[in-house]
Order: sequence, then structure tokens, then C-alpha cells
Amino acid sequence: MAEQPKTVQSKVAGCMLRNWVEERAVDALDTTQTRSEILKHGHRGILTMDWESKMESVTTQKATFAPPKGPGVRLQGIRVELLEKQIAVKIREKVQADLNPPSPETDYCSTTQKDFSVEGFVPLTPETTQVHDYKADQAVTFWSDNCQRIQGMTDVQNLKAPFRKSALFSTPISERLDEIELPPDN
Repeated sequence: MAEQPKTVQSKVAGCMLRNWVEERAVDALDTTQTRSEILKHGHRGILTMDWESKMESVTTQKATFAPPKGPGVRLQGIRVELLEKQIAVKIREKVQADLNPPSPETDYCSTTQKDFSVEGFVPLTPETTQVHDYKADQAVTFWSDNCQRIQGMTDVQNLKAPFRKSALFSTPISERLDEIELPPDN
């Protein structure tokens, strides 16, 4: 069989649902153009038969609703106009001043200069009352002073060093040889 030429219906895609009336109306006009030409330029000859005619440059909207024009003469005097401008400038400056207050002047005085460099101040180093060994002595802190009030802490063996390592919590009671009496159950 010899190949048959493609029909017009195969050149243009199938019609959309409910568009079959429009598709049939332009079916006779689609005989000379391919699908890509139709999509690019549209159906020629539907709006006008004169292909050389140009489109109107003014739309119906623009022709019907023209923007309003002024009277063409001055409605206010020059003096009133200048006075209104001057008042508007003053109001604008006042509003800007209220919205953007000037930043306070920066004080570049440091805490040391302000609090510790006072005239007449003589620093005194207090004399030591006892000898301290910073390597061996236990530090005195809030927790070392209040170790008896801490909840959940095991019994303190040495009051001078309450936070030293202790294995009492993991040593079985039967193996505690250094205690005379058993600790009370809480």
C-alpha cells in the first residue's frame, strides 16, 4: 500500500473537550498551515480577511476613559503654594526628629578609669595571718563551706577536704572494715 498524505486533522492536535464547535469552525482555515505555524502565528483570516491591515494602537479602554486634565490655569497663588511647601518641610523635619532621635554621646571611659582610678585612693595589700600552700590546701568555696547541707551527698570523712575521692558508695557494707557501726538507712 502506498502511504497516504496526512489529513488536516492529524496536523492539528485533537480538540479539547467542549471546544469541538470552535475546532470545526476553523477546520477549513487550517489547510495551508502546519501545527507549529498555527501555534506561532495563530489562525489567519479569522478576525479579518485583509491580511495587510494593521492593528489599532488605541484600545477601547484608552479611548473611552481618558485621564482627567487640569484646568490649565493656576488655582492657588505662588505665595500660598510656597507657604504650603515650607509648612510641609517643617512637619517632615519634626516627624524625622521624633522618629530618629540623635544618638547619645559615647562615653569612652573604661570601668578601671571610672571606678578604680579615683583621686586619693591608696591601695593596701593586707598582711597574711597564716601561711597558705596553694598546691596542698583545699580551696574554700561556697560548696566547701556548706557541704553538710548538700542533698544526696555521701558522708564526709574529712571536713577539711569534703570533695576528695571516696569509694564508700560502691564498697559493700560487709567489706567496710574501718567503720565501727553501720551507716543508718535513709
